Amino acid sequence: MFSGLSALVVEDVADGGDAIVVTARTRDVAVPCPVCGSPTAKAHGYHRRTVADVPVDGRQVVVHLRVRRLACPILGCRRQTFREQIPGLLERHQRRTVRLAGQISQVARELCGRAATRLAGLLAVPVSRSTALRNLRRLPLPRREVPRVIGVDDFALKRRHRYATIVTNAETGERIDVLSDRTADTLETWLREHPGAEVVCRDGSATYAEAVRRALPDAVQVSDRWHLWRNFCDKVQLEIRAHAGCWATINPSRPGGIREQTTRERWTKIHDLLGQGVGLLECARRLSLALNTVKRYARMPEPQALRLTPAYRPTLVDPYRDHLRERRRADPAVPVTHLLREIRDLGYTGSANLLVRYLSQGRAEGDRPVTTPRHAGRLLLTDPENLRPKETALLEKITA
Repeated sequence: MFSGLSALVVEDVADGGDAIVVTARTRDVAVPCPVCGSPTAKAHGYHRRTVADVPVDGRQVVVHLRVRRLACPILGCRRQTFREQIPGLLERHQRRTVRLAGQISQVARELCGRAATRLAGLLAVPVSRSTALRNLRRLPLPRREVPRVIGVDDFALKRRHRYATIVTNAETGERIDVLSDRTADTLETWLREHPGAEVVCRDGSATYAEAVRRALPDAVQVSDRWHLWRNFCDKVQLEIRAHAGCWATINPSRPGGIREQTTRERWTKIHDLLGQGVGLLECARRLSLALNTVKRYARMPEPQALRLTPAYRPTLVDPYRDHLRERRRADPAVPVTHLLREIRDLGYTGSANLLVRYLSQGRAEGDRPVTTPRHAGRLLLTDPENLRPKETALLEKITA
């Protein structure tokens, strides 16, 4: 039961209620001096230490240990007396055995502070969250070999203020190291101290490219898949916005929308000023707009690029839209009360105000505008097998 205490001489085991009390002493063997290394078994005195061991039967184990203070046999030694230690069982100034401290460290490694404290209490090892974190910090960092293919990327510690660099195994995704910043000198220093990488997978940063070129001139630099896909998506969306005036004609939006009118007016004013040779900053000052807004409109070849699709919610009138559309096409002046009476005969249970609002929004005349540039880009970039039938039909219209 107490095989972990085999380095000691167990003299007594008592039932202390909530804890099991073990009385033990060290063995009467020679111990080398920590300074000169001379072995000695001459006892100068004795000390008592109280340490905790792994629990037994759901109860704590407390060890009352007697250790010797030994006298060094060498007269000129700097340490005339010293307290013996028990390697592998107990460390200096510790009140827990090595194996109990190791268990606490592993629990804290998985759960960190407060959660580790709650679990340790259930395992009959009461510790505070500070103690759990202290044991966690004592764990040595694992030394990982530098793989053949590494990935380098930056991440924000505080967005727009502080950034760091993470180095990973590009084949397994395992983290290798984290650097304090994202400068070329820091990455170059790390690469020189950790040679062995043959391929470096990175983003489009020229800083990282220069660091790899200086530290590993023979290494192959490749772009990582995420940044390739992200850049491709951005280019696709820019291309779709540039041709919005073409593909949006398959189902044009109804004129008169406030947002569309404002967009067109702003686009016209900005491009008129730009055509007169007025700079972007002066355009922003004259029109009382933000500089980034002026830049966005200046890049737009057509004012339709900011057209948004109305986000209508399903209503009780939707099942009768075809009937309303045919009646209004045959008789544009048909009263709303007549339409309300007709669709109620067909099963409509909504109110008259809902029907009036539905007609005022123009939802009975036709479908809403085809889509937004972002949605169109998503349709183009999605696997065709993952599209719904109506999305496939819309994509065929856009590409045509």
